[in-house]
Amino acid sequence: MKSLINPSISSPLHFSKPNSRNQKPLKTHQLCCFRKNGEVNGLSKPTSRMESGGHDNAEMSQKQSLSSNVEPEMKHNDIWGLFREAQQNILYLNKQRLRAVEELNKANQEKQLLLDKILQFEAENHGGSGKDKLSICWELLHRIDSMVFTGLINTGEASDLRKLVLDYKVSVPDVFTDTLQKRDAELLAELRHFSNRSKKSGYHIIHICTEMEPFVSVGSLASYVSGLSSALQRNGHLVEVILPKYASLDLDGVQGLREIEAESYSYFNGQLHGNKIWTGVFSGIGVTFIQPLYYSSFFSRERVYGYSDDFERFSYFSRASLDYILKSGKQPDVLHIHNWETSIVGPLFWDIFVKQGLGSTRILLTCQNLDSQCLEHPDKLALCGLDPVRLHRPDRLQDNNKTHLVNILKGGLVYSNKAVIMSSIHSKGRIVRSLAHGLESTLAVHQDKLLVAPTGFENSTWDPSNDKFLPENFCAEDLKGKTVCKVSLQQQLGLSKNASTILVGCIFSDLSDVVENMKAVVRDASMRGIQFIFMGNRALASFQEELKDGNVRFIDSHDDDLSHLIFAGSDIMLCQSFHDPVLQVPQKALKYGAAPIAVNPDAIGFRHFVDFDHGTSKFSQFISSTFGNMSLSQALDEIKNNPSNWKRRIMDAMTQDFSWDAECCHIHVSAYSALENL
Repeated sequence: MKSLINPSISSPLHFSKPNSRNQKPLKTHQLCCFRKNGEVNGLSKPTSRMESGGHDNAEMSQKQSLSSNVEPEMKHNDIWGLFREAQQNILYLNKQRLRAVEELNKANQEKQLLLDKILQFEAENHGGSGKDKLSICWELLHRIDSMVFTGLINTGEASDLRKLVLDYKVSVPDVFTDTLQKRDAELLAELRHFSNRSKKSGYHIIHICTEMEPFVSVGSLASYVSGLSSALQRNGHLVEVILPKYASLDLDGVQGLREIEAESYSYFNGQLHGNKIWTGVFSGIGVTFIQPLYYSSFFSRERVYGYSDDFERFSYFSRASLDYILKSGKQPDVLHIHNWETSIVGPLFWDIFVKQGLGSTRILLTCQNLDSQCLEHPDKLALCGLDPVRLHRPDRLQDNNKTHLVNILKGGLVYSNKAVIMSSIHSKGRIVRSLAHGLESTLAVHQDKLLVAPTGFENSTWDPSNDKFLPENFCAEDLKGKTVCKVSLQQQLGLSKNASTILVGCIFSDLSDVVENMKAVVRDASMRGIQFIFMGNRALASFQEELKDGNVRFIDSHDDDLSHLIFAGSDIMLCQSFHDPVLQVPQKALKYGAAPIAVNPDAIGFRHFVDFDHGTSKFSQFISSTFGNMSLSQALDEIKNNPSNWKRRIMDAMTQDFSWDAECCHIHVSAYSALENL
C-alpha cells in the first residue's frame, strides 16, 4: 500500500543552530490527514475516490480507513514536536540577543566613564593643576636663577645647570616633577646628581620687549612676540620674554609665578637701584617681569606709551634687563630687541656687557614700523651708562636730519647684528628707498643685515577644521561646513537666510581714513543684494543711520567669538590694507575661505610696486597674483560669472600657510642661524 505521507518528513527533523551559515530552508509539501471520522484536516494529501463496488474494493477501503486513522495521529504528534523545538530555538535566540544588548550597554557605559575621566584630566591640565614638560623645565630654570641671586651657586655652575636642563628637556621633567617643591639646596643636590649632558639643539632666544599678549597689548608688537615665540618653541627652540611689570598686568594665567627673593640691582643715573624680579611660565614660554623699586612710577601709569620721559622709562628697563641676564648667568644665543623702546640694548651690549661673559651672544632687532624713532639730547645716553660723545656720530646714533640729537632706533639698527622689518606687502628695496622715514641712508649702509618678514596668525586658534567657535568645521577638501556657518551667521544677526547670497565681512581696527570710500562701496554693492557685516567700527555709526539697509549689520564692539563665525561665514573680507599686523584679517580670511579684498586697491597699488626682489615675502607674491588688484565690484562679478574658477581660487588659498609657524618663523630662524656664524 502506497504511503499517503511524504517520506521526506517521515522522521523527526534536526534543527541546526541558528547561526549556521549553511542552513537551507526546508522545502514545504502540501499535506493532509484524516480524522477518525474520515474528515480531511489538511495535513495529508488525499487519494482519488474509487468507483469499484466489489468486495475486494470494500475490504481495501476498510483497511485503508484503519491505516489512515493511525498514521495521521503519529505524524500529527511529530509536527507538534517540531513546533516545540522551533519555539525553543526562538527562545534561545531571544536570550542571546538580550545578553548581547546587555554587554553592548555595559561596554558603552565603560566607554563613557573613560571619556569622562579623559575630559576631567584635560580640564585639570588646562586649568593649571597639570603641568607640561616645558613648564616644568622653565620652573627648574627659574629656580636656578634664584639660586644665583641668593648666592647658592655661582654663574658658571648656573650656566652648566641650565645647559643640563636644556639638553635633557625631554627627560628632565620626569625626574624632577616631585622635587620642585623642595628647598633650593635640596633641588640643587638633585640637579648635581643628574649628569651626562647631550649636545644642545635649537637656539636660546631672550626677547627684551614692552608688549606681549595677553599681558599688555597696545599695537602689533604684542601679538608678534607671543605668536613668534610660540612658533619658535614648537620648532624646538627655547624662548623667554622679559617685560616691565606694569601695574595693570593681569598675571592670573602665569604658571608658577614667583618673586625671586634676592633683589636685582641695575645701574641708572649714576647709581645702582633695586628691582624685584618675577618669573613664571605662560603657554610654555618663560616670562620674567622687572619691577623697579626706586623708580616705581615708571610702570605704574595708565598708559604704556606717550609720556615725556619714555626714553628714561625704557632705557632703565633695557639696562635692568641686561643686568639681570648677566647676574643670573644666562648665556643666550640671541638677544631679540624690539622697536626704539629697547633699541638701546644694542649699544649697551656692545659697549658694556659683551666683555662680561656674553661674548657668544648676538643681537637681533625687529621693527614693527620705522616711523617711531625717539630723538633725544645726547646727554641722556649717560643715564644708562653710555658715553654720549662716543655715540653722537653720523655712523652711530646721530640723527640723519636733526644732527644735534641722537636717534635711538638708528642706534638699534647700527648696533644689531641682524634687523628684521615687519611688512607683509613691501619689498626690502622699497622700504630702503622710500619707506624709511629719514633712515634711508642708514638702511642703505646696513642693508646686508636687513630682512623683511610678513606678519602671521596663531594657527592653533584660527583653523576652520577644528575651530571650536563654529557650528560645523570645514576645510579646503570639504566646504560643506562653510555653508552651514554662513546660514548660522545670517540667522544669528537677523539677515535673510540664503546660502547663495554673497556675504561680505568687515573687521577693522581703524576706519578713519577709508570711511568715505567704504560708504561708496557698500551703497553700490547693497543695490546688488549683497549682505554686509561690520564689526568694531564706531566710525560707521553715522553711516548706519544714513544707510538703513536690511542687508547690513553693525556690531559696535569687537567680539572675538563672533569674529570666528564672520570669517567662516563670509565669502569676502574687506581689508583696509593687506599689511594688517594687529588683526591679521587678510591671512585669516585666506585660511577660512574668504577672499581678502581691499577697500581701495588703487591706494594699495600692488600693480605699481611689487617687483618680486629677494626682499618680497611669499605672502605678498601670493596676494598680488590672486586678490590684490581686485575691487569689490570685480570680485562680485567673478563670483557670479566664473563660480567654478572662483571656488578653485578659494580652495587653493585655504591650503596656503601664512601663520606664525610658516614664513615668518622660517625667516627669523634663518636670521638666528646667520648670527651663529658672525
